[in-house]
Amino acid sequence: MTTPSYRDRTVKPFTAVRLVAKRELNTRLRTRSFLIGTAVILVVFAGYFLLQATLLGDAGRSKIGLTGQATGISDQLKSVSQQLGKDVETVTITSPEEGRAQVENGDLDALLSGNVSDLQVLVKSDLDKQLHAALNSIAQQQVLNATLLEAGLDAPQVLNTINSATVKVTSITPEDPEKDQRLIIGVVMVFLLYMSITTYGTLVAQGVVEEKSSRVVEILLSTLRPWQLMLGKVIGLGLTGLIQLLILAGAGLAMATATGSLTVSGIAVSTVLWGLLWYILGFFLYATIFAGAGSLVSRQEDTQSVLTPVTMVLVIGFIVGVNLLLQSPDGQATTVLSLIPLLSPVLMPGRIAAGLAPGWQIALSIVLTLATVALFTWLGGRIYQNAVLRTGSRVKLKDALRSS
Repeated sequence: MTTPSYRDRTVKPFTAVRLVAKRELNTRLRTRSFLIGTAVILVVFAGYFLLQATLLGDAGRSKIGLTGQATGISDQLKSVSQQLGKDVETVTITSPEEGRAQVENGDLDALLSGNVSDLQVLVKSDLDKQLHAALNSIAQQQVLNATLLEAGLDAPQVLNTINSATVKVTSITPEDPEKDQRLIIGVVMVFLLYMSITTYGTLVAQGVVEEKSSRVVEILLSTLRPWQLMLGKVIGLGLTGLIQLLILAGAGLAMATATGSLTVSGIAVSTVLWGLLWYILGFFLYATIFAGAGSLVSRQEDTQSVLTPVTMVLVIGFIVGVNLLLQSPDGQATTVLSLIPLLSPVLMPGRIAAGLAPGWQIALSIVLTLATVALFTWLGGRIYQNAVLRTGSRVKLKDALRSS
C-alpha cells in the first residue's frame, strides 16, 4: 500500500505533533498499568528504605550482658566501642544461666563473664567484629597496666606516650567522605533510567504495531504526516515516562531522607536533575529506533523479534555499567564506555553522581549523544514512513530504508 497524498492536509506540523503527544499522554496517564506500576515501585522503595534503616540501626547497636567481675568494665566498654563506631548498651545479669538463656532467645547479643584480663564471651553464633576489637583492646590494656605496675612504671604516663605515637598520613587527593553515598545514588539512577527507557521505548513500538494492525494508522495518516505521528507518539510517551520518573525520584528522596538512609541532599538533587536530562536524551535516542522497528511488523507477537537487538544493547549497557560502577567507577573502561552514545544515557549519570566525570567528558558525551539522536531520528523516521503502511509480512530493513 502506498502512502496517501499529503496535499489536502491542513493541520500545522506543530499542532499535529502536539495533538498526538497530548493523546498519548492523556491515554497512558489514565491507564491502570501506569497507576499500579508506579504504586508498586513506590511500595518497593518504601520497603527497601525501611529495611535499610532497620538494618543500619541494628548493625550499629549491640546489647551486652555483664555478669560477675565483668560488670566493672561497663563504662570502659561503652567508651571504647563508641570510638570504634559501635553503640553498646550494657545490662547486669545476675547469673550466667539467665544470661545464656537471653543470648539463646536473642535478647542479648553477647554475655561477658570472668575477670578483665581473662574475659569470656558467649554469643549465639558469631561475635560482631567491632565489638570483638573493643573487648580485645580492653583486655590488652588491662594486661599492659598490670605488667607496667609490676615493673614499677607509671602506667598512665606510659600509655599516654604510646597513644601519642601516631602515623601522619598526607593525601594528594583527599578522600571524598560522601563517596559511598554518591555511588549508591549513581547505581539507583542507572537502574531507574534503564527501566524507564526500556519500558516506554517498548510502549512506543507496541503502540505503532497496534495502530498498524488495527489500520487506525491509515485514518491518522489521512490527516498527519508519518513523521508527525511518530514524533508525537515519542514525545507523548516520553513525557509519561518523565512524569513517572519525577514521581519516583521525588518520593525516593523523601523516603531516603526520612529514614536516614540518605543525608547528601544536595548531591541527590543534582543527580536527579542530571538523570532527567539523560532520560530525555536516552529516550529520544532509543524511542525513534523502537518506533522504526515496530513499524516493520504488523502483529504484536512479532514485535519482540525486531526489538531484541535494540533491547540487548540496553541490557548489556546496564549490566556492564552497574558492574563497572561498583568495581571500577574511575577506571578507563568505565570512562570510555560512558562516552559511547548508545551507553551514555545509562553510564554517564552514574559517573556524574559518583563525582567521577569531569566537565569536558560530560559535555563531550552530550554532544555525541545529541548527534546520534539526530541521526537515529532521521533513520527511524525514514523507516517508519516507508514501513508503517505496509501490512502483512514483516518488512525488511533494507526495503524500509529505500525511498518510497
